[in-house]
Amino acid sequence: MASKERVTSYGWKALAGSAIGYAMDGFDLLILGFMLPAISADLHLTTGQAGSLVTWTLIGAVAGGIFFGALSDYYGRIRVLTWTIVMFAAFTGLCAFAQGYWDLLTYRTLAGVGLGGEFGIGMALAAEAWPAKHRARVSSYVALGWQTGVLAAALLTPMLLPQIGWRGMFLVGVIPALVAWFIRNKLHEPEVFVRKAKEKGSRSKAFKLLVKDGRTTRTSLGIVILCGVQNFGYYGIMIWMPSYLANKLGFNLTKSALWTSVTILGMMAGIWVFGQMADRIGRKPSFLLFQAGAVAMVLFYAQLSDPVTMLWAGAVLGMFVNGMLGGYGALMSEAYPTEARATAQNVLFNIGRGIGGFGPVVVGALAAAYSFQVAIALLAAIYVIDMVATIFLIPELRGVELE
Repeated sequence: MASKERVTSYGWKALAGSAIGYAMDGFDLLILGFMLPAISADLHLTTGQAGSLVTWTLIGAVAGGIFFGALSDYYGRIRVLTWTIVMFAAFTGLCAFAQGYWDLLTYRTLAGVGLGGEFGIGMALAAEAWPAKHRARVSSYVALGWQTGVLAAALLTPMLLPQIGWRGMFLVGVIPALVAWFIRNKLHEPEVFVRKAKEKGSRSKAFKLLVKDGRTTRTSLGIVILCGVQNFGYYGIMIWMPSYLANKLGFNLTKSALWTSVTILGMMAGIWVFGQMADRIGRKPSFLLFQAGAVAMVLFYAQLSDPVTMLWAGAVLGMFVNGMLGGYGALMSEAYPTEARATAQNVLFNIGRGIGGFGPVVVGALAAAYSFQVAIALLAAIYVIDMVATIFLIPELRGVELE
């Protein structure tokens, strides 16, 4: 029993490769946001064209997530992760040599396709490589990779962009991909996948397993709701809050950047705490505690106007609204068999990401029609929906051995 509970050197390597890959995702998306003004000026892009670079990166990521997730359940985690890394690195590097809008848009979309496979396949790989006792922890550690990448981008871009320009920044974005590729070359397929590979079915089997019976269909619906609320709240708050702080409260760029950094650190703390808690008291109680905390903090935050209070409260807000990201990987790994595990991670999370993409639009429309406080307060309602979905649709699977 002791050996089953011990984290092996293979488990640590699988975690490193997955977390670095996910950090690459966060770093890439945030530096693109920082670089849009410079790219637009250099390539004479309109505002719509500049925004479409982000939109099509995300569209590519959703498509890549679904496509590569299914391939990894069929051909193997390591092999397909290597394909995603090579694709991402090649097209990110080509972005540095773009001469106009259309070739840059093509490179960004295809880089997004490669980037999209990272989350689900990495989560499945880490979950399969770690013992059941620590599965929520390792899922939270992979999720921390994203926030680490975002934080690195927030700290490095202001220093590097003036020195090396946007073309140089795209080349810097290739470095984490090369590191992840190097680590993955040292890995073999997880034992649980190798055992199941002998029973390989059709390539579409993985999708059918997400809705194979009533119980599984309810679980899939519940996970889509959880991931949708997660992304809706995250993008709704993070996209609009800096501009709200600047326009309404007179925060300058430095103060807004400080708020963003403190909030991201709060999110990282929340992800870590969630992973520890979910392994100790279970998945459902942890989700419900964080969802209730999100409702309370969103309502409390909407009443604030003092800058100092908003700074520390932003960290607590970030902890609750984003801490749950630490639990989805374990939940989905335990709810689906090996032949559908990466597909579930990528399909269900990316459907949620698609729903969450409307967060900034809805928050912006409500803020324009009423006020920003009203828009933020109404976000509390979606976390109540989250709690209902958790109670009635999500099973408790702490400690189960993976099928």
